[in-house]
Amino acid sequence: MSSTGLEGRSVIVTGAAAGIGRAAALRFAEAGSKVLVADLNKEGAEQTVQAIESAGGVACAVAGDLSDQRVVDEVVTTAVKAFGGLDVLVNNAGITDSMSALADTDDAEWERVVRINLTAPFLLTRAVLPHMLAGGHGAIVFTASEAGLRGSAAGAAYTASKHGIVGLVKNLAVMYRKQGIRTNAIAPGGTRTNILANSMADDPAKLASLANVLGGAPGQAGGEEAPHGPTVLRDYIRTNPGKGSSPEEQAAAIVFLASDAASNINGAILPVDDGWSAV
Repeated sequence: MSSTGLEGRSVIVTGAAAGIGRAAALRFAEAGSKVLVADLNKEGAEQTVQAIESAGGVACAVAGDLSDQRVVDEVVTTAVKAFGGLDVLVNNAGITDSMSALADTDDAEWERVVRINLTAPFLLTRAVLPHMLAGGHGAIVFTASEAGLRGSAAGAAYTASKHGIVGLVKNLAVMYRKQGIRTNAIAPGGTRTNILANSMADDPAKLASLANVLGGAPGQAGGEEAPHGPTVLRDYIRTNPGKGSSPEEQAAAIVFLASDAASNINGAILPVDDGWSAV
């Protein structure tokens, strides 16, 4: 992987305790990058660091809520002190919603999803930019979603947050291209991760009900009237023409966009979905 230009680069990957984030952190390390693993899950983040170090790589971890400015500051300060600068930021951390239609979305769900999916990457990007500007270069990669390209892949809160990410990517690309900073995003289709279970870990009954709706009879979940959102979205999700991807496939696209191989790609939203977005 000597042609990537990632050797010795300082990289922050959020949501790297598992799934796409962990796969991306491992892949950056394999390319010779020094990786800061950021995640709310301390144990999982430390396991990712251990995997990188066991393979001969360089990594460290910061655990905490990335929508908290103090945690954001700790992530950036730790990376700069440990690695001597900042070259790549991967804003991957995120949660899903319960696929609620707007009328069924309460304040708590809306605020939590938007705070983690949109506000947190805004805060971290804002904190990282001065260091990239000082170095005269940088690559920022977001994990968007099919839900950022269409209205039929998730509930109101998640869809709005991912459309917000798409807009943020395009604005960053325009604002900072003359300063040597590129900003792009992947838009994953169905990917084999545990994001849904993690997002609803505090409400297993809702998770079970949602799974039943998506896999069960129309309009019914456990003998009760199904929530409107999942009932509507079920058919769209079932007819998704793309095959599910692995976290490693998504990670490969992230690393590509951060690498010198993508040096003239800026402001792009790259679907990694086996053609779902083309339908």
